[in-house]
Amino acid sequence: MEIYQLKQEGFKIRRIARKLGISRTTVYKYLEKSPQEMAEWVASTQTRKKKLDAYELLIHTWLTEHPDLSSAQVHDWLKERFPTLRVGESTVRSYVKALREKYHIPKTEMKRVYQAIPDPPMGQQAQVDFGQTIQKTSQGKEKKLYFISFVLSHSRYKYVVWLPRPFTTKDMIQAHEDAFQYFGGIPHELAYDQDSLIVVSENEGDLILTSEFQAYREERKLKLFVCRKADPESKGKIENVVGFVKKNFAKNRVFHHIDKWNESCLAWLIRTGNGKVHNTTKKRPVEVFALEKQHLRPVNKKISISNIDNSITRNVRKDNTIIYQSNRYSVPLGTYKKDKTVFIEINEQNELIIREKSDGAMIAKHTLSIEKGKLIQDSQHTRDRSKGITAYIETVSTYFDDKEMASDFLQEIHLRYPRYIRDQLSLILKVSQTLAREIRNQALEECVARKIYSATEFRDVVEFIQRQAVSNQRPQQVEGIQTLHGMDDTLLQIKPKTRELDTYIELLKGATV
Repeated sequence: MEIYQLKQEGFKIRRIARKLGISRTTVYKYLEKSPQEMAEWVASTQTRKKKLDAYELLIHTWLTEHPDLSSAQVHDWLKERFPTLRVGESTVRSYVKALREKYHIPKTEMKRVYQAIPDPPMGQQAQVDFGQTIQKTSQGKEKKLYFISFVLSHSRYKYVVWLPRPFTTKDMIQAHEDAFQYFGGIPHELAYDQDSLIVVSENEGDLILTSEFQAYREERKLKLFVCRKADPESKGKIENVVGFVKKNFAKNRVFHHIDKWNESCLAWLIRTGNGKVHNTTKKRPVEVFALEKQHLRPVNKKISISNIDNSITRNVRKDNTIIYQSNRYSVPLGTYKKDKTVFIEINEQNELIIREKSDGAMIAKHTLSIEKGKLIQDSQHTRDRSKGITAYIETVSTYFDDKEMASDFLQEIHLRYPRYIRDQLSLILKVSQTLAREIRNQALEECVARKIYSATEFRDVVEFIQRQAVSNQRPQQVEGIQTLHGMDDTLLQIKPKTRELDTYIELLKGATV
């Protein structure tokens, strides 16, 4: 009816299709039907049998026992129980939705109950979190940037530091010192995620911190509040700040240099991050901070961080890789041992450096990937699957007089058939062992001259040369006699058998002709 109504109003077919979100073919098809035909067709669609009707009782039982069951799970359970069933996930989704409406089975979900809590007192708490973005550079390339953000929970006063590489523990501690200088004091409590730079293990509530951060915490006498895993809502203020930095400051901004980037961010904090009226408090953070600053603990002395290790540790996996930023990076074969730990760092060229010890020699270097789930592998770290092939080629080449030509010939076969090189070499060796040296050499020269690089074709060339050799050894054709088409020349050399004349006289019994 909508199609007919739009058509009567003067809309063109293309506009009708675009407005209703359907194809032009569908518009043409429906316009060709009369209202009566359309009514009959709609009625037939409402009464036709559905593909999953045979499984209605089973699906109804599942939904009754598990009201929170998703259509994706129903689809998987059907495939598990009926392997031959061919049905799309969208079909199952529509059918499950219809069953829920038909039998009044609402989908129940356990929703977390949130409660508004008052802001902590002035100077009481600051929340800390990390973020990362991918920016376009002035050269048109993509650059991954990392930042750490701080926010005072009462005034919403913010501070942000950026790096062109992932943060190390040393970087994070330096960022804390810079934030305390920016705030002009230290809050009485700091709230964090369970980041690997801070927390080694949750340990049922008795947190085990990294050695460097534990030493820093004791020296600064910091009180920590570490959120439980997968619980970002417990520090929602900093989560909002991270999103605000990404969407308001970093989005669509072109990266030139990290120092210029940090300068621009500090200017943005003054102008917008701390200068704009906050949507929740309806106050400017900079104005509230002027009062909150008086409640922060003073920064009595500067702390030297030059002696803090700048490396990050990672465990080596059984497949001789380490995990970093959701990617796998290879280390040399044999590096893995039980509980083996290596030290990693990121240099200014955005390269991942892997060392046995924090100040030891480098064992691997990779370019950081901005993607996820990738395997970044150095070819030198892989198993030498061609081990023994070089010796095999040398062995086979000894069966020929020109070993250099034979070696080049076999190397070319290796390039063309890398997966089957052992089979190729085995066939050539087997054929060569049964041949005279002259034939082997002639076959090799023929293959190289004609650029034939295959063991089976080498065997065919050998057989051809052997046939030619046999043909050349046969007697020469009798001069003056023309052979019949297709007749073997050797047939001309055949002599008929003869008998003595007495035999025929005996048969004729003395008769004369």
